[in-house]
Amino acid sequence: MTTHYDTIIIGAGHNGLAAAAYLAKHGKKVLVLERRGIVGGSVVTESFGDSFTVDSVQTGGALRPDIIKDLKLSLPTPTEKPNFISLQPDGNHLTLNAESIKHFSEKDAARWPEFVRFVNKATNILDIAYSTIMPRLPKNMSLSEGYGLMELGLDLRLAGRKDMLNFIRPLPMTAQELVEEYFESEIVKAAIASIAIHGSTLGPMSAGTGYTLIHNWLNRGGLSHVNVGKASEITNALSNVLKSFGGEIRTEAEVIRICVENQIAKRVMLASGEEISADTIISSADPKHTFLQLVGAMELPPEFVWKVQSIKLRGSVAKVHWLTDGKHSIPEGTIVLAPTIKYLEKAYDAAKYGEISKRPYLEVTTSGNVVSIHFQFAPYRLKSGDWGLEKQRIEKLAIAALSEYFPNLQSLISASQIITPLDLEQTYGLTEGDINHGQLMLDQFLFMRPIPGWSNHKTPIDNLYLCGSGVHGGGGVSGAAGRNAAKVVK
Repeated sequence: MTTHYDTIIIGAGHNGLAAAAYLAKHGKKVLVLERRGIVGGSVVTESFGDSFTVDSVQTGGALRPDIIKDLKLSLPTPTEKPNFISLQPDGNHLTLNAESIKHFSEKDAARWPEFVRFVNKATNILDIAYSTIMPRLPKNMSLSEGYGLMELGLDLRLAGRKDMLNFIRPLPMTAQELVEEYFESEIVKAAIASIAIHGSTLGPMSAGTGYTLIHNWLNRGGLSHVNVGKASEITNALSNVLKSFGGEIRTEAEVIRICVENQIAKRVMLASGEEISADTIISSADPKHTFLQLVGAMELPPEFVWKVQSIKLRGSVAKVHWLTDGKHSIPEGTIVLAPTIKYLEKAYDAAKYGEISKRPYLEVTTSGNVVSIHFQFAPYRLKSGDWGLEKQRIEKLAIAALSEYFPNLQSLISASQIITPLDLEQTYGLTEGDINHGQLMLDQFLFMRPIPGWSNHKTPIDNLYLCGSGVHGGGGVSGAAGRNAAKVVK
């Protein structure tokens, strides 16, 4: 006999927990099943040894303010935005603010406030779009979906023609084209463009990085990461509120199959052989894993399977964490190694050919004695070698790059933890090591995410829904995808 619930959520990442909390708040009997022994998915803080605690994958982050308000979550609110600093060989590092920019270009310093206003208005509009349930275009939409789209159109109209055009126009642009419209200093342009390629297998000369710049700015709430070293506070708060609403969480409960009968999702099967039934099943795993592994191609229409197989993941992020004695002299905030746009593009070029960037784009954050490196580009699929052999190379390249700016860094490292794209897949369940569950590209956003015709969290299998980062509103830390899925289900 199987245990029965109103709703089963597969995966205790922040989107899965957000969806579960909303549904439990509305009286649903909810069970969250997590493969690992801890909750959080990629939004997790882990210990790798004594005093060696890090945000393993996502760096800090923050949920959308309306989610915090809706669920009455107890989460810290940053009172001051950390600095965003671009390293310079002469030690005269650029901090992205008008005063620091003035040392590189007075003209750019004068235009900085205008650029910030533009991006803030664009992120406000994108946030509204992410709060809207996308209809199944070009399929027939329901009345509720049409109403949501009408509200989005009204919000865009109220933004004014100028702001609306200023939002739409940059989306297909390259980050290089966008920053060149505002700034003349190569150092300033490269620092801003680095935000656009963070987490994506794209270079600043790739079409659509205007969109990813706005997306990443929205998720960070600005330039730099917030709540660094505190990623688990987000998912722990969601876990606690879910339990307060009567929801359940089971860890070390890996789902290996979504059981389908007559095109209806009926129950899930765990690796232990246990089966649990539910009226509704919601997967926060990425779409490829959900459909091709958990459901199985035999249960799905051939055309749909082909579209799922065509989803672009292409992860190229590695993480390097170091435990030091704290005397590394790395400034607090978000530190980037992005000297020129050409440098960033060449770092991306290596990934296009299945190679690890010898001169990588790095993003550095610190938390106490811990130094964390976001390393790009390290492609999931290597042209030669394998990640078992190449793992240590990532660390050596990161040390070599940063030692030019912090000469004593290597001697201060007492322990390290390297997370490759393969580790992201095997440990954290991110297919192809893609931290966004699918590349944020123009053919994979809004009503085309995860695939055209299925952008409203529903699937060809009745009672099966998606709520992870691979759907509209996902990518990074926000919780929007989980919240939106709960709206559809309830």
